[in-house]
Amino acid sequence: MKIAFIGGGNMGEAMLSAILDKKLSKPQDISVSDISENRRQYLKQRYGVTVTGDNKQAIGGARVVVLAIKPQNLAEVMNELRGQFEPSQLVLSIIAGATIQTLSSGLDHNRIVRVMPNTPAQIGEGMSVWTATSEVTKRQRRWASSTLGAIGREIYVDDEAYLDMATAVSGSGPAYFFLFVEALVEAAVRIGLSRDMAQELVLQTMLGSGHLIQKSGKQPAELRQMVTSPGGTTAEALAELDKGGFTSLVIKAVGAAYNKAKRLGGGQK
Repeated sequence: MKIAFIGGGNMGEAMLSAILDKKLSKPQDISVSDISENRRQYLKQRYGVTVTGDNKQAIGGARVVVLAIKPQNLAEVMNELRGQFEPSQLVLSIIAGATIQTLSSGLDHNRIVRVMPNTPAQIGEGMSVWTATSEVTKRQRRWASSTLGAIGREIYVDDEAYLDMATAVSGSGPAYFFLFVEALVEAAVRIGLSRDMAQELVLQTMLGSGHLIQKSGKQPAELRQMVTSPGGTTAEALAELDKGGFTSLVIKAVGAAYNKAKRLGGGQK
């Protein structure tokens, strides 16, 4: 299958790598357009794909066009590609905040899949939420599902509104965990651990806890209660988090991200 990538950033590269690993396409059938000559040469040498600085040239003959550009470049790219697509071509967008309506009207095209991926996709551990216009065929939906499944887990939704919610939870979510890891490492250092040891303890604890939630069949609240002995050290720590309004802050943070995602989708800053 011939595939074109408009933009060769990290997320686009993650998809490109997964497509090749899963043999969904061959290097000779993939073209990547990017404004950076250095980036083009890197992708050509690493993956053996065709590269170009011409977006129109890249999409010619492609059955799927992946839009992997930065949001601030979208208007320019849409002006360049408007009316250039064949009716049967699938456009798959991973552009944050770009709604289907924006893409459809800007490109004058109606076969569109919109995806909200997250950064762990770069190591095949991503979480992608996606939707599609009614014009997208069953075969094209299967391809989208297979591709997104190759970079992690994927969930299809029939209402685009869920993508703003996913943006606030799974899209921005890695940053929440990174911040908590930073804070926990810093706390460990302050009580006397070396930074290297603190980092190892925290990272393995985070990974192990996540896998335990997945594999135990128990709800997080139940697991938390199992770890928390009355009057013990964990209870003492959780009491401090409760005093600081930890749960309330997380709820407010996700709400703020969700509202921002909705504003961005509406063209506001």
